[in-house]
Amino acid sequence: MRKLGIALVVMLVAVMWPAQAHAVDGWRLVGSDNARPLDEGQGLATVTRGSTTQYRYTGSATIPLDLLIGGWNHVGDPGAAQGWYVEPYQRDDRGGKLFRVQSPTGAWSNYKHALESWEATNNSWSAVSPDTRWMVNGEWGTMDRLLAFPMPGVGATNPAQNLPLASKVNLDRHVRDVQGCDFVTATRLLCASDDPAGTLFGTTKPLLQVDLSGPVGAADVTGQVTSLGQLPLKSGCTGTFEVEGIDYFEPDGTLRVIVLSPSVCITTDSKTYRFQR
Repeated sequence: MRKLGIALVVMLVAVMWPAQAHAVDGWRLVGSDNARPLDEGQGLATVTRGSTTQYRYTGSATIPLDLLIGGWNHVGDPGAAQGWYVEPYQRDDRGGKLFRVQSPTGAWSNYKHALESWEATNNSWSAVSPDTRWMVNGEWGTMDRLLAFPMPGVGATNPAQNLPLASKVNLDRHVRDVQGCDFVTATRLLCASDDPAGTLFGTTKPLLQVDLSGPVGAADVTGQVTSLGQLPLKSGCTGTFEVEGIDYFEPDGTLRVIVLSPSVCITTDSKTYRFQR
């Protein structure tokens, strides 16, 4: 009976805490925090101004009322660098993309981008280059590119004018359902993929590394994509997890990734996982 009881406990643990298919290469899990799905369920960024550091999250409940009334009904994973902060917004029609930007002084402004004929409507995430001159942006679906824009407020300074596409990052491999990226260096991005199929890299929900041929700018660069393995998928519920935004905080080397739990557990054990090298 005792052996049977131990076996039953092991089986229950295996069901409640499914094992990862692969470890995250080069990063060790150091902790986690609960992630509220409504106001922490889309993305996150670390904003440092002087001696103050703020941890900011986005979710459906954080969309400003004026933007929501104006049709901007989805916010993605934000980006930040050198005190600048930017949130990406999309709408259900092809009315363009909107980037809500806060300067280091705290002033807000909205920049709009009219879609190219071939450009997807989705405005899933924004990442600010370390020199703050450029912003990289991602689309949903299976893609072989990332998009680069002048950083609103720095490289483009007139909110009344269209924010133009500057260049592309041409990827050497397709990626699927990237929910967020952040710069680790001027030529390296880490990206959180919500890929449900696992056919591109041999696992679902991978952490991807994109090594650039040069810093992002006005000319196209290439990006070499490597999977670092599956992100943690742990919950008291079984079903489909959703990987969301990502943030890398250079001063302490902490990488954070949001993973929302399946079913009713989305409200109880969704997590922001913390990694270090």
